[in-house]
Amino acid sequence: MNHYCYYKSPTGTLTLQASTQGLLGVWFETQQTQPENLGLLNKQQPILTRTVAQLDEYFRGDRKYFTLPTAATGTVFQQQVWSALATIPFGKTWCYQELANAIGNPNAVRAVGLANSKNPISIIIPCHRVIGKNGKLTGYAGGVERKQALLKHEGVILS
Repeated sequence: MNHYCYYKSPTGTLTLQASTQGLLGVWFETQQTQPENLGLLNKQQPILTRTVAQLDEYFRGDRKYFTLPTAATGTVFQQQVWSALATIPFGKTWCYQELANAIGNPNAVRAVGLANSKNPISIIIPCHRVIGKNGKLTGYAGGVERKQALLKHEGVILS
């Protein structure tokens, strides 16, 4: 059985979902990709309580990386991309080409971009750290204004 709860972040309310295996999703209220059936509302589910604690630390500036089990479902390729995303350090950005290179498939830039956009675990798996090759902020499922706020929080954007 899956469980979920809500988390009020500085960038808006997030819906968190977990199974006993790991975190399944972190979605902003504007995202259209969360499942219809989230399971049972349960703030006390152990992975959800750890996620809330680590998000609190992140937004306070006390946490630079997350140590949570994840169990998001996706294709083998998506899983590869999401694993590579998790290696982008706090306060750094990669372009889509760097992400494609990181998975050993430099010709898959567009496919990497699509897989990045399907990441169901926002912030924790930091898809917001991927920007255009020209340095521009590109699309973000939570909205470009949230991407900008997260990168500002991490010190990538200074103004």
